[in-house]
Amino acid sequence: MTDARRTDAVLLLVALVWGSSYLSAQTAAAALPVLLVLFARYALAALPCLALVAARGGPRGWTRDEIRAGLPLGVTQAAVLVVETYGVAHTTAANAGLIISLTIVLTPLLDRGGRRGGPPPAFFAAAGTCVLAVGLLMSADGFHAPRSGDLLMLAAACVRAVHVALVGRLTAGRAVRPLHLTAVQTLVGTGLFLAPAARGLSELARAGTATWAQLAYLALFCSVFAFLAQTWAVQRTSASRASLLLGTEPVWAAAVGIVLGGERLTPLTALGAALMVAGTYWGQAVERAHRSAAGPRDTGTAGTFAPAGPLERNGDEPPCPTTTLTST
Repeated sequence: MTDARRTDAVLLLVALVWGSSYLSAQTAAAALPVLLVLFARYALAALPCLALVAARGGPRGWTRDEIRAGLPLGVTQAAVLVVETYGVAHTTAANAGLIISLTIVLTPLLDRGGRRGGPPPAFFAAAGTCVLAVGLLMSADGFHAPRSGDLLMLAAACVRAVHVALVGRLTAGRAVRPLHLTAVQTLVGTGLFLAPAARGLSELARAGTATWAQLAYLALFCSVFAFLAQTWAVQRTSASRASLLLGTEPVWAAAVGIVLGGERLTPLTALGAALMVAGTYWGQAVERAHRSAAGPRDTGTAGTFAPAGPLERNGDEPPCPTTTLTST
């Protein structure tokens, strides 16, 4: 296998892992309270992150910029995961993965990187296509009142867009190492969920092997492994190619939900999924062309499929730090 194909395979694997995370989170949340799931996920991810930081950073530890950025980003990331995990617990894994991809078209509306004016009209047409797709996904079995889980995933996409835009603003022009920033955020998340999860720690200790396997998969594969693999691969390919490959995440989310989760693919769901994927790719391409035409930027902004960091993915800039936990 050539280096290029090996890199592409790693990026596709990351997209597959992230896409499968919705079904894993749904399964874990069915066995344990959501806040307990999130505490376990953060704590299990923090341990290897801290070990890697100790192994690679030595006595230098964290810089002031990494701590200053990591503390608020840890809070916003935790907010994303709370809404996301509650949402996926009340909808299908396929819908969750597709609706959350709205972040791709929401983020540029918040993060203009100092450019004057808004996105071009074609971008809003792409966004409208995604909104139509969400409506179809929420009406999978015929038109009816939206399910609470779908609405929560829609809210999660909005909160994630805020988080992603904030990542760009807090890390722009600063020497921030992705691994160290991720470690700070996992520690913040662990601390935030410790108190609300404290009463259920005995329940966590009694959890079955299958539940612990889901928690370990979310923490070690969907968070730590995906972050490291993404960072390795993005350094060996173009940002556009990485963005394209990582953008297959909602497709994998739908496939895993249907094949492994036993979810039904209705005609409306299939149409909504197709429109969502088309709309997000269209919006991403328009935004990338608009950014290129506006000239180079001095900020590193990540978006939902960003080859920029461990958690949020999107964008076309060079790698900038985010965290892997935000992919439910």
